[in-house]
Amino acid sequence: MLSSLSPYIAPLLVFGLVVFVHELGHFLAAKLTGVYAPVFSLGWGRRLFGVRHGETDYRVSMIPLGGYVRMASREDESMAGIEGGSDRGTLEASGERTTERAAERPPDVSPALWDAESMAPFGPKSVPADRWVENKSTSARVLILSAGVIMNILLTLVVSSSIYYRYGHSFVPAVVDSVIVGAPAAQAGVAGGDRIVAINGNPIRAWDQVLDQVAPVTSGSITVEIERAGTRLTKVITPQMAVVNDPVSGVKKTVGRIGIQVRDSVAHEPVGLLDAMSSGGQATWRMAASVGSVLSGLFSGEVSAKNLGGPIQIARTSVQAAKSGPETLWSLIAFLSLNIAILNLVPIPVLDGGQILMVLAERLKGSAFSGRTREAFARVGVLAVLALIVLVTFNDLRSLFVK
Repeated sequence: MLSSLSPYIAPLLVFGLVVFVHELGHFLAAKLTGVYAPVFSLGWGRRLFGVRHGETDYRVSMIPLGGYVRMASREDESMAGIEGGSDRGTLEASGERTTERAAERPPDVSPALWDAESMAPFGPKSVPADRWVENKSTSARVLILSAGVIMNILLTLVVSSSIYYRYGHSFVPAVVDSVIVGAPAAQAGVAGGDRIVAINGNPIRAWDQVLDQVAPVTSGSITVEIERAGTRLTKVITPQMAVVNDPVSGVKKTVGRIGIQVRDSVAHEPVGLLDAMSSGGQATWRMAASVGSVLSGLFSGEVSAKNLGGPIQIARTSVQAAKSGPETLWSLIAFLSLNIAILNLVPIPVLDGGQILMVLAERLKGSAFSGRTREAFARVGVLAVLALIVLVTFNDLRSLFVK
């Protein structure tokens, strides 16, 4: 169980699980469509340890950021250089290339991985032409490229549904802990211990329902029904305006506030399997809409790039989530998995979305792009991803040292 281990191991497990599921999607789709996949790696760079089983070397690599599945592709040599490792032997296709491979192990391939009966890069045999990505149908290539995203979405759905099934509907009851002196609620006579049961005739059970009803009201009054010592009372309250930062996008917005502090408690309402699955799907959709809103805000300039976090922020959040309990930790896994799914659909050439776009463009064009064109797209994509890594790392370091 993730929750039973040290909170400080949580970052590796959280990020490792999400990346593993993503790469597993690509790997399974490659196997399903018959594409040769000699490497399945968690992390990038030089191989630290692993096990070779069948055609594939399952490994953990030096740089614990992401992972990859190496497949037989005409771009293999350039991508292997990016991925790193000591086994960057070129994959040659039988029937397509005339170069004869030597039976001896190349110097850049680890002796522990070499097998005289295997295909490149771990043996002298060439890869059959029908096992290369480029020789598969457009639908097969799109499936391989989109499988990681699909698996991450499925992980989010499964985890979210499991949380609801295990813990039920969790909510903070709408019970007033205290009121701010001079604030609208205090002026209307609301006191600590009161339970809010309705606002403008709408039944209220949870604190987030109170926020949903009050926040949009920046002019005029609301009718609040409270329960005090078994007696229902009605209060007319005029919210005051406040400017706050949206917790997701960071955009400033004006909301209504009545000056209530909620009691710090969590209630759980048990649910059945079907209800849990429905709630998990709704939660996944809300998360997707939230991430989409942030991405849209970044492109429009409404959301500052300063709000983006990277591996350090993920690690810090993972530690805090592990300390808060298993429900919070699994919720973080679901949210991070969906983030990775959506970000991978951004049409940057080295990401899944960019690769899918290129495959579809080649289908419309009727032929493959030239090697020079593909290399140019890849360079742009790598530079964009590196720029993003530098940005989020800078933001992480700034958050550590600048308060």
